[in-house]
Amino acid sequence: MPITTGFNHVATLTADLDRFTAWYGQIFGAELVFAMEAAGDHPRMHILSMGGGAALNVFEVLPETIIGEQRRQGGRGAIDHFGIAVASRADLDAVHQRLVDSGADIGEIQQLGDMWSLFFRDVDGMELEVCAPL
Repeated sequence: MPITTGFNHVATLTADLDRFTAWYGQIFGAELVFAMEAAGDHPRMHILSMGGGAALNVFEVLPETIIGEQRRQGGRGAIDHFGIAVASRADLDAVHQRLVDSGADIGEIQQLGDMWSLFFRDVDGMELEVCAPL
């Protein structure tokens, strides 16, 4: 049995921290729980609560420092994407509609093993996934 209790946070990069924070708030209800201005070599940062003890630690960097091809699997680096959990198919449907309303690039809800899955691209074009139990 694992000693861990799950993931605490995922760290990610954006060139526009305010836009990123607003978009994740609109789509997922993410809450800004910590903000830090740039200091020395540490970039400006927001911590967004995603619920259930999970967070996104988001760092604002210059666009040219974000390496990789966000639209090609294998080109996005060692971590290809992350999945955001919601509690039910109804919640997944609500997120799907919010993504549609925001004009996001989204796929179809599909069954993958014992979960429902929806791939989408966030406000920066990064491919991510929303998952709900069957």
